Amino acid sequence: MDLVHSATAAVSDPKYSKYLAPLLLLADAFLSVIVLFKIPYTEIDWKAYMEQVVLYLNGESDYVKLKGGTGPLVYPAGHVYVYSWLYKITDQGRDIWKAQCVFAGLYLLMLAVVLVVYIKAKAPPYILPLLILSKRLHSIYILRLFNDTFNQLFFFLSLLSYQHRCWTLGSLLYTLSISIKMNTLLALPGIGIVLLHALGRDRALGQASIMLQAQVVLAWPFISTYTKSYLTKAFEFSRVFLWKWTVNWRFLGQKWFFSKELSYGLLAAHAAILGFFMVTRWIRPAKLPLRAFISTYLLSWDLPQRGEPRSLQAYQLAQRVTPRFIATTILTSNLIGVLCARSLHYQFYSWIVWGTPYLLYKANFHPVVIYALWAAQEWAWNVYPSTKASSIVVVGMLAVTVVGVWWGTRKGDDEKAEGEGRRLGGREKKEQ
Repeated sequence: MDLVHSATAAVSDPKYSKYLAPLLLLADAFLSVIVLFKIPYTEIDWKAYMEQVVLYLNGESDYVKLKGGTGPLVYPAGHVYVYSWLYKITDQGRDIWKAQCVFAGLYLLMLAVVLVVYIKAKAPPYILPLLILSKRLHSIYILRLFNDTFNQLFFFLSLLSYQHRCWTLGSLLYTLSISIKMNTLLALPGIGIVLLHALGRDRALGQASIMLQAQVVLAWPFISTYTKSYLTKAFEFSRVFLWKWTVNWRFLGQKWFFSKELSYGLLAAHAAILGFFMVTRWIRPAKLPLRAFISTYLLSWDLPQRGEPRSLQAYQLAQRVTPRFIATTILTSNLIGVLCARSLHYQFYSWIVWGTPYLLYKANFHPVVIYALWAAQEWAWNVYPSTKASSIVVVGMLAVTVVGVWWGTRKGDDEKAEGEGRRLGGREKKEQ
């Protein structure tokens, strides 16, 4: 019985995750080397990226004129800087092998960061192997060299910084992620809630100001001369994706896919689901109903600045913003946005796959169900071209995960951390 108990603890107790993580990283390094040597590179966007950045390196700053084989540049300034660097170190983009090695290293760095995020959020060991099993994810990084890879690295580094309560660093890393590809704006509602709880209204707005200023600095070489051109191309919210590559709403047919009804319906659903999570889950650390939360935290109350006395209420709230709450809120916000996206392409899988095991765990599904659902999602994203069946599974999995997280977190988390927050708050009150 002791042996069974020990084995069960080894796969379910979060304290053992830190021992499994380096073994998984080593195993995936070996697997990545096999992929690198045995599976041929597939050209999709790399050549177009190189054609676009060479124009920038030759002095062009008008985004409308930065074009490649796949059309005009549609990513913010950070993308230009990253791929300009890659252009220089890969013999003007010709040394594909070297580029693949860089992306293999990027993949392993990303895995290491995600593992630390999971450990910090007290994820159990049994979900960690799912992080290294995705065929599609290895392809996105090592075989196709998409910019989503750098985008996600900065996003998860920002999440990790927030977990360590390094708020400004997290905000800077987050805005770097947006500067490469704007999809991480989907996580902004969750990040806003986290910052509001942890810092209060005024300092949360200060973090938003930092993000905006960083975007301006990064984009300055473009917006200082062609402002409209940059804003309309780098952040093209009206962009309509091609039917050929979509993996989510294909089962609706082309007529509905391109319809305004679908576009407006998804936008309304996005707002409604975010609002529902905010009211029923994300304001829970404040322990107040919505009206009281708005009047207290948005209209009047704020954490005092450094050096000023802290209220017990403010301190206890900040302590309830735990690494687990931060990871759950931000990753769920991102997933809701992906669920309501008008079109998803294959490389967009990297937006959700790193967070899926954790969110399925937070949904409180049985481990066998978690692995089955993950396998269904992986299958659907590997069907090319997508079919009605695969697209139903893609959307269904996103919906099941969102609903599961909502239901699985109905009783809240981190009771121990909340108790510790109360004890620390009481101690600080005595000191004051």
